[in-house]
Amino acid sequence: MSIPENDNLIVRLTFEFSLLIIDYTERLEAQRRYVMANQLMKSGTSIGANVREAQSAESRADFIHKCKIAAKEAEETDYWLLLCHHAPSYESPGELLPRLLSIRKVLSKIIGTSRNSS
Repeated sequence: MSIPENDNLIVRLTFEFSLLIIDYTERLEAQRRYVMANQLMKSGTSIGANVREAQSAESRADFIHKCKIAAKEAEETDYWLLLCHHAPSYESPGELLPRLLSIRKVLSKIIGTSRNSS
């Protein structure tokens, strides 16, 4: 599960994460967990969409802004995944939480580095 010919780490991580979110939300929908599936589908795939949009930013400020939006979506996704993880009647999100943590760390580093460069 990878993006062919893309060596941009955050683009690759968020794309692969989106594919995993799609799979997980389809399983939630099969269990009639429509509201949670919808929330996760929106926020979980939005991370990668904003990262992709940042790749075509018009300025450094625009790039940072789009990365910050991706980071906010990652925080929201973390919330929904933690709810699923702790709710006894929900299927565990499994590897989604550690993968999301990696994405959040990379986004934080990108934002920090971009702010500090001249």
